[in-house]
Amino acid sequence: MVTALLGRKPRCGFRVVVRDSDGTPVVIENEPLLDDGTPMPTRFWLVGAAARAEVGRIESEGGVRRAEREVDPERLEWAHRLYAEQRDRLLPPDHTGPRPRGGVGGTRTGVKCLHAHYAWYLAGGPDPVGRWVADRLSRQRPGPGSESGRSAGEG
Repeated sequence: MVTALLGRKPRCGFRVVVRDSDGTPVVIENEPLLDDGTPMPTRFWLVGAAARAEVGRIESEGGVRRAEREVDPERLEWAHRLYAEQRDRLLPPDHTGPRPRGGVGGTRTGVKCLHAHYAWYLAGGPDPVGRWVADRLSRQRPGPGSESGRSAGEG
């Protein structure tokens, strides 16, 4: 199912960490290295079709720039550091090759991809941009929650 949602075969090990109400994967957690040893900076990946489309609409309306203006930059910097630390702890202890770099979505500062921030937030991460996205989504959709186990208003 994840292959169908991605439109390609995954290139590293992963596990589904968020599912919608019918069990369809919404967020996967990737291993920090691809199968060929290439670093994989994006630990949490938004694969749910509806969530990707909704977040894509926010991005297409200037959401990345708005989030950078509206989210506390110190809190965002802290989130990038925490994300990188948690991901890097998953590297094999004997790993000597290239390592993933950056924080959420592989960036060190600012906002690169709302999808990556929202994925971490849905997986339980303290991502202020993911929370910002969830707040916007909760205003757009009638009714409770999102397609994930974590409702858009939680955080």
